[in-house]
Amino acid sequence: MSADAPLTQDGVDAPFAELATEALVAAVVEYDDEPDECTIYPLHADEEERLTTWVSAKSDTYVDLEAMR
Repeated sequence: MSADAPLTQDGVDAPFAELATEALVAAVVEYDDEPDECTIYPLHADEEERLTTWVSAKSDTYVDLEAMR
């Protein structure tokens, strides 16, 4: 296990850790009449990059990590 690699919750090296080069930001927008939405994008992305370098998910589509094991 590399001391520099990010770890998963169980202490195992995170997959593709060597590819991680940038911090990410998560922004959550809360809605009254639909599921909340979380958008993740690079911390240092400029306005133009944010248009193409992001991922969003609505709260009703999240899956518990334990359910995936």
